[in-house]
Amino acid sequence: MMNDAEIKKLLQEAKTIAVVGLSNSPIRPSFGVSRFLQRQGYRIIPVNPREKGNEVLGERAYATVSDVPEQVDIVNVFRRSEHIPPVVDDALQKGTRCIWMQEGIVNEEAAAKAEAAGVPVVMDRCILKEIARLLP
Repeated sequence: MMNDAEIKKLLQEAKTIAVVGLSNSPIRPSFGVSRFLQRQGYRIIPVNPREKGNEVLGERAYATVSDVPEQVDIVNVFRRSEHIPPVVDDALQKGTRCIWMQEGIVNEEAAAKAEAAGVPVVMDRCILKEIARLLP
């Protein structure tokens, strides 16, 4: 697991964040957090098979992380814990710098697999709250 200094460095260096589970519904946490990330200057790429080809927050949505045509710095996941393993496999195939599981999302097995592949994991933390706490 990453410590605060490593997370701060990651958040300062990252430019592109693929948000898995981002929906076009303004009432969903994924939408509010992604809109916040855009306002902080990050490029958001929606990843949701239901939104594939649509625009969410002005960005084209893709079915999987590996479908995204450009480099992704962070894969931020808004999926239930039991749905994490295929997301991690997809993110590892893409070559992301970090996998971030939002608050309430924990999958130790998938996290161990990512870390064994050299990809750090942040688990059970809200990226919005961490930016507010670490990048005042």
